[in-house]
Amino acid sequence: MISDCCLKLLVIELNQIGVEVKKARLGDVTLSYIDNPVNVTRINEVFAHLGFKVIEDKDEVLVEEIKKVIVELVHHTTYNAMVRNSDFIVARFNKSYQHLSTIFSKIEKITLEKYIILQRIEKVKELIQSEELTLSEIAYMMGYSSVQYLSTQFKQVTGYSVTDYKILPEKERIGIRLQVADISLSTENFTQL
Repeated sequence: MISDCCLKLLVIELNQIGVEVKKARLGDVTLSYIDNPVNVTRINEVFAHLGFKVIEDKDEVLVEEIKKVIVELVHHTTYNAMVRNSDFIVARFNKSYQHLSTIFSKIEKITLEKYIILQRIEKVKELIQSEELTLSEIAYMMGYSSVQYLSTQFKQVTGYSVTDYKILPEKERIGIRLQVADISLSTENFTQL
């Protein structure tokens, strides 16, 4: 989900059509019937109305799972520079990095490596805005070999130097998920009560 508000709105709207949300987290929703058969078309309409899309294609579902793992790696774990991104991802999916990268690029029209860089820069922006760490600490924490390398990549991605970014009145941020407003949902996620 993009935010807690989006999640709450989704739950409310689904409950209004007689659907119970058993689990809802980043890119994954598990639903159950409440008293009557659920009209899958109506569920799709609710998702579309809120700006989400139900993903049924197995490659698209895999890409969403890859995105979740990247978000976990970059935003929710202590970054370990000794573990390569590719090794972390391969360990989660038990598939070759080449296979995962090819499918990701085909679906997203961006390389997996570029997506990881974009996520890392978003995390760097978050850390800069918190003003709790020095740039050296951020570079180390995010697995950059030097402050210079972080600064160079930051400018390439954002168009701003770190110094210029810090003084912007309104910080430009792209949501954690970066165009990941899709929900992976298949008929096997439905259970009847």
